[in-house]
Amino acid sequence: MINGTMFQYFHWYIPADGSLWKLVANDAEHLAQLGINSVWLPPAYKGKDGPNASGYDVYDLYDLGEFDQKGSVRTKYGTKQELLDAIKALHQQGIQVYADIVLNHKGGADEAERITVKKVDEEDRTKFISEPFTIDAFTKFTFPGRKGKYSNFIWDHNCFTGVDYAHDLNETAIYSIQNEYGEGWEEVIDTEKGNFDYLMFADIEFRNKSVREELKRWGVWFLQETGVDGVRIDAVKHITPDYFVEWLDHLRTVKPNLFAVGEYWAPGELHLLLRYIERTGGRMSLFDSSLHHAFYYASLAGKDYDLTTILNDSLVVAKPELAVTVVDNHDTQPLQALEAPVENWFKPHAYAIILLREGGYPCVFYPDLYGAHYVDKGKDGNDHEIFLDKCAHLEQLLEARRRFAYGEQRDYFDHPNCIGWTRAGADDIEGSACAVLLSNSEDGHKKMEIGKQHSGKTFIDHLGKHTAEVVIDEEGWGEFFVPAGSVSVWVQKTDK
Repeated sequence: MINGTMFQYFHWYIPADGSLWKLVANDAEHLAQLGINSVWLPPAYKGKDGPNASGYDVYDLYDLGEFDQKGSVRTKYGTKQELLDAIKALHQQGIQVYADIVLNHKGGADEAERITVKKVDEEDRTKFISEPFTIDAFTKFTFPGRKGKYSNFIWDHNCFTGVDYAHDLNETAIYSIQNEYGEGWEEVIDTEKGNFDYLMFADIEFRNKSVREELKRWGVWFLQETGVDGVRIDAVKHITPDYFVEWLDHLRTVKPNLFAVGEYWAPGELHLLLRYIERTGGRMSLFDSSLHHAFYYASLAGKDYDLTTILNDSLVVAKPELAVTVVDNHDTQPLQALEAPVENWFKPHAYAIILLREGGYPCVFYPDLYGAHYVDKGKDGNDHEIFLDKCAHLEQLLEARRRFAYGEQRDYFDHPNCIGWTRAGADDIEGSACAVLLSNSEDGHKKMEIGKQHSGKTFIDHLGKHTAEVVIDEEGWGEFFVPAGSVSVWVQKTDK
């Protein structure tokens, strides 16, 4: 079976010109040639800022660029028909499509309601800092532009646990809505901020059965309407995990093989990811945030980073079958909320680790393949112009994953500045073995076993970084090399 690779086909600053779905459709054949077998698309529905909304500020889950709402028919990425055309083009190339799903909150309500709330300590959400009082809050969603098509469900304050704005007071704070489902928050895994149920906007109340049922109806509608093959679920650390047991089980009655990956961003806290996996019964994969941060720190520290520790406390080691591995994403890119971008020099190292090793489902980030340029305000309040360069050798590394990263893995994590591993190859895929070396300091070399079946074969550096030819000895070993601060991927030399 050919190795699978996911591609995140967007970043935070994708132009808001409605062109993305068309771009995806036109690029489908190229992605297939690179060995991409699944594409993660951004939230496809109308956000509170209409044509400028990323979709994470979700307004109407049923509006995929079909209704004149929030100032446009199209979303930031295009119209509903263009979305469906993009999905069709990907499917025609044998590429699965994963949709970004945001069920934590809603923004851009159509009407305000007079509601009873308690103000909450922002740093300890379990503490109330006021008695109950009333405010005008934007909590009623009627979707007048859609006029009840697909669903006539009206969202009101009984559908939400909290809000962050009192309209009549013109005040921003965290307000816990006092309703029949309790005065506090829902139970979540993480104890950060006391309870991190509340994240932003109008926070959805999953203790309300009518809300749970509406979101299940919408999920089935969305699968049938779009034909997507999987979901990336946003902000799962802020939602009670029990709901996703219910939600995913319901959707899988329609699409039994539905893929799901959750965004539970908790770098260095593997125990939280494992606890979440246990609570959800392994129903979804999770992004390996700890591995991403190891890449980030390694890229900053240079030769002072001990490469033998880079996989420590990572999800891909603890639960390889449920780990989606990333080098960067739209949240970690410069000027974003979880900003922690991996330095350019180390990106080939990081991609070699996620693409050429056993375990994990690697996801490639859009700017690393195509580059990016944007301007936004930093934490200092000033505008910053950002250029994200393409990752060097990424297409060659993708080719190496497609052709050479198969079979038994042998690790040589035995030097703080030079690590390596070999893949012995698969019997049914000719020439599918490789040896990989990474250096974060000076020139390196390492004797590694690749298997007796390769005795007498000549291996060369697929990336062209080293000019040597390595002949495998009769016991299946070879002496492999890597230039200073670089990556070398050794593959069998052919006559082609």
